[in-house]
Amino acid sequence: MNSQTLTMFVPLILLIVAMYFLLIRPQKKREREVNNMRANLHVGDEIVTIGGICGKIVKTKDESIILQVGADKVKIEMMKWAVSKVVNPAEARAARKAERAAKEEVEEEAPKKAMPKRMKKAEETVEAAEEKAQEAAAAVEQAAQAAADEAEAAVSEAAEAVEEAVDAE
Repeated sequence: MNSQTLTMFVPLILLIVAMYFLLIRPQKKREREVNNMRANLHVGDEIVTIGGICGKIVKTKDESIILQVGADKVKIEMMKWAVSKVVNPAEARAARKAERAAKEEVEEEAPKKAMPKRMKKAEETVEAAEEKAQEAAAAVEQAAQAAADEAEAAVSEAAEAVEEAVDAE
């Protein structure tokens, strides 16, 4: 009877083992991958939600994300568990790295940024005003020197007049 009972349970046990390897284990693996994907969401990733909304992540929080959707750039706050898939995450990250590298190279090569026309005109006006101020300062300095020379001449004439008056007495 013992061997009969065992032979009855062997197909049942084999069925349970097959179900584990065919259904339960792959499902757990998929669930682990989805949780890992949701944990690694970054700003700039383009995603699709379980409701079919496509957008770009603008901000991430602990349990939620803020999506930028459509041409009007409407912002929607959603829970992370609502993310179905990330569209081209590797390409997006590579593009962000390339942008950062290009930005650093531009900053190293050209420390001055290109200015708008109004800023250029304002800078030219400031430079012209500085030049005029320097010319005016030089003119004032010359006038002061001339006034000092005239005052010195007047003082020496007055001193001579005083000496003549003293000699005359």
